[in-house]
Amino acid sequence: MSAETITLGCRLNFAESEAMAAAAPDGSLIVNSCAVTNEAVRQTRQAIRRAHRLAPERPIIVTGCAAQLDPQAFRAMPEVAEVRNRDHALPAVASAGLIHQVKSFVAVQTGCDHRCTFCSIWTARGPSRSVAYDEVRRAVERELGRGAKEIVLTGVDITDYSGGLGRLCQRLLADVPTLKRLRLSSLDSIEIDGVLLELIASEPRLMPHFHLSLQAGDDLILKRMKRRHLRRDAVAVVAAIKAARPEATIGADLIAGFPTESEEAALNTLALLDDCDIIAAHIFPFSPRPETPAARMPQVERELVKARAARLRGHAATRRSAWLETLIGSRQRVLIENGRGEGHGASNAPVRISGAAKGHIIDAAIIGRDGNHLIGIAV
Repeated sequence: MSAETITLGCRLNFAESEAMAAAAPDGSLIVNSCAVTNEAVRQTRQAIRRAHRLAPERPIIVTGCAAQLDPQAFRAMPEVAEVRNRDHALPAVASAGLIHQVKSFVAVQTGCDHRCTFCSIWTARGPSRSVAYDEVRRAVERELGRGAKEIVLTGVDITDYSGGLGRLCQRLLADVPTLKRLRLSSLDSIEIDGVLLELIASEPRLMPHFHLSLQAGDDLILKRMKRRHLRRDAVAVVAAIKAARPEATIGADLIAGFPTESEEAALNTLALLDDCDIIAAHIFPFSPRPETPAARMPQVERELVKARAARLRGHAATRRSAWLETLIGSRQRVLIENGRGEGHGASNAPVRISGAAKGHIIDAAIIGRDGNHLIGIAV
């Protein structure tokens, strides 16, 4: 029996898990952990215990960011057979993970050279390193050969890709004609380059949904986070994306209740949802990670953090619902990702088409909505 994986956290982890499983002993279980928040670490522990209860004879190998930051805590768990830490060598090979046999996350970069005060991932992942272009191209071609219909480039900080993310995308789209749908994972807005903006404007194979690492909408909080942009920079980059590609949609990561956050600062972040036209928000209640500067700052009371996160989520959900309503009557080109006829359009809108086969790309007329899914019919 080949090794299996449980993957928590980011798309980079999903890209790496498949390679980890291939190198693990047969019959083992790889738990690829996440450390972005305290809750992510708790979920990792929970997943380990659940997996052990279901198959107590199966060796569990724990790896990933949480294991890198606190290996002793996982070695102390009786359910864990082994903890495997990463080295921080330059990655020579692009990791790739094929999801549902139709979409592949290809890791082109890892590590981070920035020191946001809330983040411990740079400690777990080490400095920023990029995979050589030729290896990225081979990985993309390999994944397309395995049946992938859409490639998602991922990493810790892909906008820091050596030579520029825009140039990487430009070369891939020129050199791999079978690449019909290319997506990008989370982007640092301050690093979006002119070449990438030109591609956004001119290249229909680059899917027009862009998820930005914004984190806050208040300048003082952004400075205390040690982010490299201000509120006006976030608004300006979204305006530039929309000018280049009017149909582009915007997602964002936002933190609620960062230390010292006042009600005014929290309202500035709430307003950023409107000012940046965010229709896919990932909201994180602030979680003080050990050994980070933010953990030593004056903390916002925990119930207030939760309330501000709930307020952000509520407004984000209202905005998303309104956006989905605007798509009724439109046409969407949808990649079907499972056997239930569900997939995503170019703008990342979730669409269900009755009877559609997994792996097909279908032009659909959107005729209605069922909860979080649009309902389409093939045209």
